[in-house]
Amino acid sequence: MTETPLDPDSDRYRRFVLANTTLQAPPHVPEIKLHLADEAHDLWLRTEAELTTIGLPPPFWAFAWAGGQGVARYVLDHRATVANRDVLDFASGSGLVGIAAVMAGATRVTACDIDPFARPAITLNADENHVSLSIEIGDLIDSDAAWDVVLAGDVFYEAPLAERLIPWFTALANRGASVIVGDPGRSYLPKNLLEPLAVYSVPVTRILEDAEVKQTTVWRWRG
Repeated sequence: MTETPLDPDSDRYRRFVLANTTLQAPPHVPEIKLHLADEAHDLWLRTEAELTTIGLPPPFWAFAWAGGQGVARYVLDHRATVANRDVLDFASGSGLVGIAAVMAGATRVTACDIDPFARPAITLNADENHVSLSIEIGDLIDSDAAWDVVLAGDVFYEAPLAERLIPWFTALANRGASVIVGDPGRSYLPKNLLEPLAVYSVPVTRILEDAEVKQTTVWRWRG
């Protein structure tokens, strides 16, 4: 079977993930091992060249972002948040948050992302941590599969996305879902709709964040 450039099941993608990452433990969640990149700018360029696609999303899957580390830490330290529940890990990237949810006792976890590289990255990372979860590549905004909990790390970094997320998260919270958001102070976080649950000092990649530590808050969306 011929591989298509945007086939998320392509072995080419799996090989790319393995070739451009090393197995590491995110500093704030050392219980979990992930295939992560060391040099952001090089990987950005390699990813775009690999697919020869204009406008390819940056490889968010290759880094343990502060918001995701915060949510993962919170879930592992407060297991009742997800235990015995159906969980969506939205904008999963590396799968860090979803893996933490499985480890914390979630009944079912779906990790979703729009980047086709996320599928092999999440698969490799889940296997490394001996957990099983479902992976969906696509835009799930405005959908509702009756999840009990929706987890989202570092998603309020641009206005167009925030404008779509706010009504969706509000609708999910209003119908009874627990929506948990991790954020290190991004510009478009609607704090007026949130209540804080925990604050962490999270080590991050300086080349991405222009800082070595980001104060990261884990929030619950008000229903």
